[in-house]
Amino acid sequence: MTKLLTALAVFLCLTQPAQAAFYDSKTVAQQRADILKTNDQTLQRLYRLEPHARELVDKSAGYATFSNFGMKIFIAGGGSGSGVVFRKGEAKPVFMKMVEVQAGLGIGIKSFNVIFVFENEKALNSFINSGWEFGGQATAAAKYENNGGSYQGATNVSDGVWMYQLTDSGLAAEITAKGTKYYQDTDLNK
Repeated sequence: MTKLLTALAVFLCLTQPAQAAFYDSKTVAQQRADILKTNDQTLQRLYRLEPHARELVDKSAGYATFSNFGMKIFIAGGGSGSGVVFRKGEAKPVFMKMVEVQAGLGIGIKSFNVIFVFENEKALNSFINSGWEFGGQATAAAKYENNGGSYQGATNVSDGVWMYQLTDSGLAAEITAKGTKYYQDTDLNK
């Protein structure tokens, strides 16, 4: 177990400088603009793939979009990304970061987008103010409350929180996020 954690720590340390160098070459305003542009593209793609998602977003307390990049080499993997949270009725977005750690056999590189939809202020505030850690796996369609309805393609990942995951091939059939942490980007929220 110690060897696995050491290998994973080394892997993450080696991949972070490349990402940091890329973002350091851009101004804060450019970084924000890139994230907002990606947010718009992600939502439009989601609405094209799953038209009912617009209804869920429209009646929510807020939503977040993240663009993620990850790698897995043999038994360790990880990823990082950036995103933005919008609260209904507020113009100022909250910029966020994410980091992911995975264990298990595999090899590959993956980029994907994640959309969180918050049904209520409590779930939204918790995500923004406390950060959020997520682990586990879920199937694509989940029931909403007890009324028998579902949001096709969305997974209920926490009380009041729905999640969509978009891959290069479309809407993910299975959502996995093992050891993922979401937190505010202090540099972009100044």
